[in-house]
Amino acid sequence: MFLAIDAGNSNVVFALFDYKSGKWTNQFRLETKTPKLISQLSKKVPLYFLEHDIHVSQIEKIGFSSVVPEINGIIEQFCESFFGQTPYLIQPESFLVLPVKALRPNEIGSDLMCNVMAAFSRFQGPVIIVDFGTALTFTAVGSTGEIMGVNIVPGLQTAIKALFMNTSKLPEVELKLPESALGKNTIHAIQAGVLYGYTGLVKGMLEAIRKETGLSFTVVATGGLSSILTSLEGEFDEVDRNLTLEGLRLITEANS
Repeated sequence: MFLAIDAGNSNVVFALFDYKSGKWTNQFRLETKTPKLISQLSKKVPLYFLEHDIHVSQIEKIGFSSVVPEINGIIEQFCESFFGQTPYLIQPESFLVLPVKALRPNEIGSDLMCNVMAAFSRFQGPVIIVDFGTALTFTAVGSTGEIMGVNIVPGLQTAIKALFMNTSKLPEVELKLPESALGKNTIHAIQAGVLYGYTGLVKGMLEAIRKETGLSFTVVATGGLSSILTSLEGEFDEVDRNLTLEGLRLITEANS
C-alpha cells in the first residue's frame, strides 16, 4: 500500500492506495491545529489502523505534501516512529522530473502541483482544476503541461466564518444550498448569498479564463467542498475528491 499524507490549513488527510486494486481504499483526517496534532497522531492513527486491520508492514511508501511547514517535523517524526520510515516530502525540486512545469516552483503550493500532476496525467491536454478547500483555487494548465496561471479566493467555509467573526449579529451557518436565492430568514440569507454568490463566481472565473486563453479546457473539481454547489454540476467534466492524493502519489513515485 501507498500512504499519502496531505497537510492542509484545516486538516491533515491520511489516505491509503492499494496497488493491487489500483484504488484509494481508506481515508481519515485530523485537525491541523498544532496543540492537538501530536496527541491526535499518537492516539487516532494507531487506532484507525487497528480498527481497519491494516498493519504498518503493508505500507511500502509514504508521500507527504504540506502547505503548513510548521507541522512538517511533527509528521515526519511520527512516521519514523510508527511506520519505521521517513516520508517523502514534496518540495520544489520534486517538480523537476515531472511532465508538468511551473514558472516559479518555489512559490506554488505542493497541493496545487499535486492537482496539476494528476489532472494532466489523466487528460493529457488543457485542463482547469477548481479546488474547493480553505481557499478556492483555479489552476489553468496548457496543452504541454505548463501551468498558465493560478487565482485564489477565500473558500466557502472561510467566507462563512469571516461573516460570523466580523459581525455582531450574523451567526455561523451550515454550508447548504437553499432552494431560493432570496433568503427568508438570516440563516437562509447567508447561505443564499455565499453559495449562490460562489456559483456565479465559479462560472464567471471559468468564462474569463477561457476568453483570455482561447483554449477549450477540461474542467475538474476537487476538494472536500466540491459537492456542496450542486448548481455547478454542468460546469465540471469531472469531480474527483481524490485528485490531490493521486497527484501526491504520482509525484512521490516519479522521485523514487
